[in-house]
Amino acid sequence: MKCGAGVAGGDRRRRPGRGPAGDGRTRERGGSDAGRRAGRTVRGAVRGPWPCGTRCAASPAGRRPGGGGTVAGVPAAGGRRPGGRRAVRTVVALCVLALLPAAWMRFSADGHLRGTADVERTEVAVVFGAGLWGDEPSPYLARRLDAAVELYRSGRTEVVLVTGDNSREEYDEPEAMRRYLVARGVPDRRIVSDHAGFDTWDSCVRARKIFGVDKAVLISQGFHIHRAVTLCRSAGLQAYGIGVDDRHDASWYAGGAREVLASGKAALDVLLRPDPVFLGDREQGVTRALESAR
Repeated sequence: MKCGAGVAGGDRRRRPGRGPAGDGRTRERGGSDAGRRAGRTVRGAVRGPWPCGTRCAASPAGRRPGGGGTVAGVPAAGGRRPGGRRAVRTVVALCVLALLPAAWMRFSADGHLRGTADVERTEVAVVFGAGLWGDEPSPYLARRLDAAVELYRSGRTEVVLVTGDNSREEYDEPEAMRRYLVARGVPDRRIVSDHAGFDTWDSCVRARKIFGVDKAVLISQGFHIHRAVTLCRSAGLQAYGIGVDDRHDASWYAGGAREVLASGKAALDVLLRPDPVFLGDREQGVTRALESAR
């Protein structure tokens, strides 16, 4: 006989016992007929067609028979909501998409990086701005300029193109860079200023279209040089990069984190190829500087 069939089938079970008067008569467990019928209905609904002893779905744990699933949107004990898994997958996918441009920049530039000691002789070196402290180059920018001085002294470059932000009268990166180089022995006539290098893409496009540079060695920090080389080569320059050494302080790590976001914009620049903020007319500054070197 199946489990619970006795209840469902209305089997009346009796047990020996004494009546109220102790006369040895037996009495039914279920009480009256109406009570027995109500009891069978409730027990049948609770037990249902499931194995004997299984609790109903409305139990406090909210579990279906067998321990799996949920009832009426109530999560199983110890289970996870499906929405949580989708959120995790979405976050992982977004992180991968955010990192793809940076990974592409690094892969694209890896074969075009050099050191100051082994870079091939190149007529023009391009130094990208990196902020000012008052009227002086920031420590990061100073290290870039020091690398340019080393290249000039060793005869590996003849002209230094300094490119940076001069969008405000009181803020002039190229002029501060020029003063720094002149103070360390680079002749003023060998320095060319680009005052509209508002970002890396603008600096690369202007070097090619405005100053007529075909080939250059680029100087920047290690966390930025991959993006600079990729963008300048995409803009038409035969470019090589030198990533100057720096101690890995908080600013260095902040710059590395910023590169993740900047690489996304750089990828759009390569795809869409926008004009710089200010393109302007062709300038002869680099040509004249090279002629003075001969």
